[in-house]
Amino acid sequence: MLTNPKARAWVQIRANALRANFMNVRDRVGSETGILPMVKADAYGLGLEASMRTLEPLGPWGFGVATVSEGVCLRELGFAGRIVVCSPAPRETMATAVQHGLELSISSLDALRALSEVSSRTESKADYHIDVDTGMGRSGFDWGDTSTWLTDATKGAGGARCVGCYTHLHSADVNDDTVEEQWDRFSRVAELIGSKRRADESEFTFHVLNSAGVFRTPEFASSVVRPGIFLYGGEIGDGQPRPQPVVSVHARVALVRSVAPGTTLGYGSTYVSKREERWATLSIGYGDGLPRVLSNRGCAILKGVRVPIIGRISMDVTVVDITEVESAREGDVATLIGSDGSVTRTLDQVAAEAGTISYEVLTGLTSRLPRVWTDEGE
Repeated sequence: MLTNPKARAWVQIRANALRANFMNVRDRVGSETGILPMVKADAYGLGLEASMRTLEPLGPWGFGVATVSEGVCLRELGFAGRIVVCSPAPRETMATAVQHGLELSISSLDALRALSEVSSRTESKADYHIDVDTGMGRSGFDWGDTSTWLTDATKGAGGARCVGCYTHLHSADVNDDTVEEQWDRFSRVAELIGSKRRADESEFTFHVLNSAGVFRTPEFASSVVRPGIFLYGGEIGDGQPRPQPVVSVHARVALVRSVAPGTTLGYGSTYVSKREERWATLSIGYGDGLPRVLSNRGCAILKGVRVPIIGRISMDVTVVDITEVESAREGDVATLIGSDGSVTRTLDQVAAEAGTISYEVLTGLTSRLPRVWTDEGE
């Protein structure tokens, strides 16, 4: 654990682990398949710039984002490669996307007409990917009704050019059957698209697999895969390979006090001491992204010992019972996610205790927590 002498609490990020997880994906799908790391939501909360600069030397096919503004940020950081916006873009953002050379997702002919109009008006190229709904339901053309859209969607108009086609898997972390079902639906669409394209047309990209799909069904890798949570240390389902831990969360002990039996704690007085106890106030709260639902149920690690969270987590501080850790002092560092000695609290364990998923825990860590990037051995 690397301490940050100036911070009350911080997120530590292991760049070497992020790289290792990327290479694990590459080993799984083979060197001929492109990798499109998803860096949406500020690279799942790790920080877009540092994540991009860590992954770019590894030769990704491009980067995937969820919004036009995220793609623009990548351009402003100097990334000149391919950027795919893997969510529907409001029409008001299309001109900005075209200006910055972003590849948009198209889910309707109305959206395609809007993009074509922007392309013609600005006399600019506008590449796009067809989003096919094979079961996710939130966006995309209907896979079973290609007669109403496929011809127009693939031929483009004006400067708008179709360069790819993809779908979203909805349950790849649960079982193989749903992946196979969605793959079968997508393959039918892909075959129809292939039959309409000329041999002399430019390269066309098909992409389906997310993190879980990469490891459950690598045979469906297509041209490109889109890993996300696995890169950042989140697990991808029972029986699947575990990523190297990338993120840990730490907070300093701001105050240590001894209390008598019957002492109440926190908003609502939801905890009352039953004996003489020692409490430590940690400099982290739900304003930093620590889930409030962990009140009276979660724990931290202090000096290699699990210490329970007691009372309600406040916006800025959290209290733990350190009665069993006699050596604990103000200024010590507690671990909320990660390892201390032989004791570990994984990202997914914390998410499960909070009744949520690793994605939400990571992206919920607020900007109040500095991101401290390290490599192995630092």
